[in-house]
Amino acid sequence: HTIDPKGRVSIPARYRNALAQYEGNLIVVPDDDCLNVYPFEAWERLVSAINEQSRFDEEVRKLGRLWISLAREAELDGAGRVLLAPDSRQRAGLVKDVTLVGIGREFFEVWDRGRFEEYERMHGDGLRGSYARLSQLGVK
Repeated sequence: HTIDPKGRVSIPARYRNALAQYEGNLIVVPDDDCLNVYPFEAWERLVSAINEQSRFDEEVRKLGRLWISLAREAELDGAGRVLLAPDSRQRAGLVKDVTLVGIGREFFEVWDRGRFEEYERMHGDGLRGSYARLSQLGVK
C-alpha cells in the first residue's frame, strides 16, 4: 500500500468489511513506530476505560495528556481511503510505502513498510515465546 501525495491511504476491502460493523468515523493515533486506527466506538471504550482509573494516578494523567491528545478523527471516503494527518504521519515515520497490520482486532496498525520489515526481523524469532504467553493468558 502507498500513501498518496495528499496523505491518503487506501484501506483494503477486508479491513473495510471489518470496520463496517461500527458506526462513525475513525480515530488515528500514533503509537511508537506506527499509527493505530480505531473505529470511533472502540476508541470511546478505550478512553472510557482510561477515564475510569484514578485521576490522581500520575501515569494515567500523563497518558491522557500525551497519548490521547495525539488522536485525530478521520473518515473513510467513498473510495475507501483514509486521510492521515501530516503530524500523525510524521510521528510514525510514514512517507510512502506502508503495511497494514492487525485484521481481526478492534484496531489496525499502519506501519512504514521498511520499519515493519525491520520489526519482523528483530522480533520474529521471539514468536514461539509469545505463543506460551498467550497460553498463560488463557487464549485457546
